[in-house]
Amino acid sequence: MGADQIPVTVLTGFLGSGKTTVLNHLLRQAELNGVVAIINEFGEVALDHLLVESSEDRLALLDNGCICCSVREDLIETLADLACRRAAGTIPPFHRVLIETTGLADPVPVLHTLMTAPDVVARYRIDGVVATVDAVNGAQSLHAHPEAIRQIAVADRLLVTKTDLASGDALSRLEARLAAINPVAVRHHVRNGIVDPARVLDAGLFDPAARSADVVRWFEAASQAANQPHHHAHHDCEGEQCDHHSHDAHNQEVSTYSLIIDEPIQRDAFARWLDYVAALKGEDLLRFKAIVNVAEQPDTPVVVHGVQHVFHPPITLDGWPSGDRRSRLVFIVRGIPRQIIETTLCKFAAVSHTAIQQSAA
Repeated sequence: MGADQIPVTVLTGFLGSGKTTVLNHLLRQAELNGVVAIINEFGEVALDHLLVESSEDRLALLDNGCICCSVREDLIETLADLACRRAAGTIPPFHRVLIETTGLADPVPVLHTLMTAPDVVARYRIDGVVATVDAVNGAQSLHAHPEAIRQIAVADRLLVTKTDLASGDALSRLEARLAAINPVAVRHHVRNGIVDPARVLDAGLFDPAARSADVVRWFEAASQAANQPHHHAHHDCEGEQCDHHSHDAHNQEVSTYSLIIDEPIQRDAFARWLDYVAALKGEDLLRFKAIVNVAEQPDTPVVVHGVQHVFHPPITLDGWPSGDRRSRLVFIVRGIPRQIIETTLCKFAAVSHTAIQQSAA
């Protein structure tokens, strides 16, 4: 990753979860001087950007709806335009971009764009994904809307908002649900949108100064999580008659598990396995993170990060972050049994069955 690439933070979260309030607070902080916000709106009349208290030269608007399909081109053009105007000096210099998605958006297309569009990759790098979750209505959103689950599943940081309005029991249930969907995301409670920028920015994966420790944290968190699929159909009914159709099938299939591999892995064999998994199951691979002991370079581990069909170019660390040199793979998936992962690892990555350990529940 080039040192001159501009970090991009994606701020997502379901409708009414407090994204704009958080963004307003962040843009008022000294640490975010020189940050440009791209606001994606949904609907015929753009409004959300008017609620952000910042100068116009720090805002860019995408008002064609959710960031997906043709709107990805708008995002590419907006990022390219910002970079050109920055180089020409027609806007003040900026050192970071914040993208606020609409509450109905699946953030994965944003990540795909940031990871694959050549003009974008040349100028920008992903810093992380931050998702807001409404402590009062979040459980119901997760129950009824698969987009809300995907927002949680791909996040590096979770901001639980409106905690002062939720009962202790409801908050505990929501926290358990979030941990089940994404045990590797750091969670913070937020009131009135007030959050320390240090808890949101520099999420670690693409920050050379922090990524080693972050990889260890991912795996430790995943190892402590339950390793069975989490069924959500009945959790949010509270005695009411529930509709177990429509989106519920999606909710039931989200699961998290992690694997430890004792033996070094051949680089080309591991690449073949990644290609196979992306082609066969990419749509349901919501998030993949790994630190890999590559046989050809045992002293310098490789970090791999993927979202659905797209894998970011591997990052080679200067050294192992701890004395543990085993490969560690973390999966957040929808309906992909662990057995498929293990079987394909053995077949395509030449990993022996005896070398694979499951993380502790």
